[in-house]
Amino acid sequence: MIVKRIVANLAAPEPARAREFYGEILGLDLVMDHGWILTFGNDERMKVQMSIASEGGSGTPVPDLSIEVDDVDEALERIRRGGFPVEYGPADEPWGVRRFFVRDPLGRLLNILQHR
Repeated sequence: MIVKRIVANLAAPEPARAREFYGEILGLDLVMDHGWILTFGNDERMKVQMSIASEGGSGTPVPDLSIEVDDVDEALERIRRGGFPVEYGPADEPWGVRRFFVRDPLGRLLNILQHR
């Protein structure tokens, strides 16, 4: 398994309020907009993204971090072998990812995902 990306997720009751600051002021591209989540980034100059979300999708809480891997099922197996309980999933989501949620040893909720 290789970690391909880690995305910070910030909870916000109104994600659209972040558009001006992160998009216009800081110059990040809006790379995803599902209404409940906006993801800003710029793959041309840097590998930076941050998501502003009112929920985690599919009725889940907003995770503290999203970690993209190349094999989510292998990651799930490793998590289970480590004795960490899965709090959500695994689920194939309608926006094109397979994912699950788990808490790290510090209590942070992690969204482990793979794009299909």
